[in-house]
Amino acid sequence: MPILPKRLLVLAAVAVAAVVLGRLAVRAAMNLLLGGTLFGGNFL
Repeated sequence: MPILPKRLLVLAAVAVAAVVLGRLAVRAAMNLLLGGTLFGGNFL
C-alpha cells in the first residue's frame, strides 16, 4: 500500500476521534457548569 492513502486513512481516523472526544469534552464541561449527569442516566 503506497504511503499517501495510508497517511490519509490515519488522518481521517485521528480526525474522527478528535471530533468525538471534543464533543464529549464540551458536554462534560457544560454538565459541570449546569449540574447534571453526563450520560443522562439516573445513577441512584
